[in-house]
Amino acid sequence: MDVASGSLLYLDGVSVSFDGYKALRGLSLTLAPGEMRAIIGPNGAGKTTMMDVITGKTRPDSGDVLFGGSTDLTKLDEATIAELGIGRKFQKPTVFESHTVDDNILLALKAPRSALATLFGKAPASTRSRIDHILETTRLKDHRHRLAADLSHGQKQWLEIGMLLAQDPKLLLVDEPVAGMTDAETAQTAELLRAIAVDHSVVVVEHDMTFVRDLGVKVTVLHEGSVLAEGPLDVVSADPRVIEVYLGR
Repeated sequence: MDVASGSLLYLDGVSVSFDGYKALRGLSLTLAPGEMRAIIGPNGAGKTTMMDVITGKTRPDSGDVLFGGSTDLTKLDEATIAELGIGRKFQKPTVFESHTVDDNILLALKAPRSALATLFGKAPASTRSRIDHILETTRLKDHRHRLAADLSHGQKQWLEIGMLLAQDPKLLLVDEPVAGMTDAETAQTAELLRAIAVDHSVVVVEHDMTFVRDLGVKVTVLHEGSVLAEGPLDVVSADPRVIEVYLGR
């Protein structure tokens, strides 16, 4: 079996230029089904551009981007890629502030629903149990009736991760989830993502090394648009090239 067909996400030789600036230079990366991967690297390393390519926001100039072994993501638009099961959480949380935590999850659910059932709270039992499960996972069960506007910054991040989970993606792309969080929230977010990774594939872009260590997963270090090093955090953080371009700053 070749590498591409056995992978959930397969990038090979991906290059992207903006007005002569090479944002990605022959980036190659393989993510196995059910794997969580942390992506680190200095600003300008190509982390956001990589996410943009995977979600169809940016078309690569060259290279292969395959999902589920055979689906060519470079031929699809953003909406189609989202439908395939790739969900993305941006750095700044976007939740419906004037709705409760419960309603935010309900509005995000992929399950077919009539507008009336949604409006008047007559969600079927199966939907209620899914919402309960998501709130349990995201540590928000005790806050379900609060308005999203009243949550802490960390809780809003968790709610947005919950809204992403409600769409039942096969792959979650999570961008700097712990930026601006307290130490306690950061540690809880690592636990939360590890719980999600039991039955989803997850790519986490992050700068916080303590958090990356808590995730306990394989790390890919990007630099100038390609992979500089890959492996356990202890191994890559001892790599002289990684120290020079990233950790030594």
